[in-house]
Amino acid sequence: MKGFDNHPYIPNSAPEIQAEMLREIGLASLEELHKNVPDALKLKDTMKLPRAFGSEYELRRHVEGLLGKNTDCKKNLNFLGAGCWQHYVPALCDEVNSRGEFLTGYGGEPYNELGRFQSLFEYASMVAELVDMEVVNVPTMDWAQAAATTARMAQRITNRTEVIVPTLIDPEKFAVMENYCRASVRFVRVNCNGKGQIDLDDLKSKVNSNTAGVYIENPGYLGVIEEHGQEISDLIHAAGGLSLVGVDPISLGVLATPPSYGADIVCGDLQPLGIHMNYGGGQSGFMATRDEEKFVMEFPSRLFGIAPTSQPGEYGFGDVAYDRTSFGHHREHGKEYVGTQSALWGITAGVYLATMGPRGMEEVGETILYNAQYAAKKLAELPNIRVNRFGSCFFKEFVVDFSETGKTVAEINRSLLAQGIFGGKDLSNEFPQFGQSALYCVTEIHTQDDIERLVSAVAQAAR
Repeated sequence: MKGFDNHPYIPNSAPEIQAEMLREIGLASLEELHKNVPDALKLKDTMKLPRAFGSEYELRRHVEGLLGKNTDCKKNLNFLGAGCWQHYVPALCDEVNSRGEFLTGYGGEPYNELGRFQSLFEYASMVAELVDMEVVNVPTMDWAQAAATTARMAQRITNRTEVIVPTLIDPEKFAVMENYCRASVRFVRVNCNGKGQIDLDDLKSKVNSNTAGVYIENPGYLGVIEEHGQEISDLIHAAGGLSLVGVDPISLGVLATPPSYGADIVCGDLQPLGIHMNYGGGQSGFMATRDEEKFVMEFPSRLFGIAPTSQPGEYGFGDVAYDRTSFGHHREHGKEYVGTQSALWGITAGVYLATMGPRGMEEVGETILYNAQYAAKKLAELPNIRVNRFGSCFFKEFVVDFSETGKTVAEINRSLLAQGIFGGKDLSNEFPQFGQSALYCVTEIHTQDDIERLVSAVAQAAR
């Protein structure tokens, strides 16, 4: 195209090319092209861009200089979690998921299949074993979408429209669930008691004949382990609804699996299973159910199974009940719209689980429990700091209250960052009833020295 050599990165910025394209679509100016964009959304000032670079080398140096201004968890000690957690990623995970057969494959179809179907089948099989279910989907975008889909599946299965969720849920996740489900599901909030768990009396008052399900998380957003899972499941089952449980999969080496206390649909995020945080982008949601038609046919996303081929002794891997999906024959009549998913992270999680094995998952879970308990104990020894305000069992995350120090969480975190430490997530806006509290995350990556460094830094920051 004319002008391309002069503008190798944004060729259509050349005036003569712009004019040619506008003539082709019958417009006189770019402003006319953008006339439907509200004026409040339009940039009024010029963009502060550098002059055009003369070479790829100059462009690379400029971009790397910008990226170098970032700070990360390699340069700093990190105690920030709240939905995207720092866990150890075995080298094997990166080695496998960077292979061209997996990294560049869009969906993986029979005509270009290089092991992707089998890899996803193996992933689903191992996650199913981990959560004690039988059917697991090809990953969706993140836990928020998986939780929203879980609610919609319950609505379709029961033909009811209400789903009960706890008040102590991640507000961002809940906002996604509300947005995703607004056409079919109405959410009802149930209070949590002083231990941060579901208030059973309040739950009983809100379950009715229109309740499709009760959604809980175990551990919850604030790290609390729900002790009354079976009672919650019994209550909703007696009313004809479904028990829906969100779970951190890395906890299942030490915590009971959701089906053991009555869960019908399980969901969660695969990010803890061998996936880097990637500035918040390494998310990948999963759903799991029993192998019953009423559940299987309500999955909107792909399911991979194994079946014998026409050759004796040979097996193949492929889609199960493909027609139920929006990209199958159902199209606009599909259960939900499903587009690009995060299958690469499913393969990665499969590699992680195969590498760890049952004993490895138990060991990592135990290590997280020990480390988090030790960190909470040491922080609780500091004056004017209240740790684990709920007094409940917790996994990986716990709330630290700085209210009595006279400092805000923002002030504490600025002081910690100056010492090369990422402090806990500030909860003062999300849950103002907790005062100046932060959510701290401790995992298997933290050593005793790391924790003692944190305690020393917090003691200094809280003076």
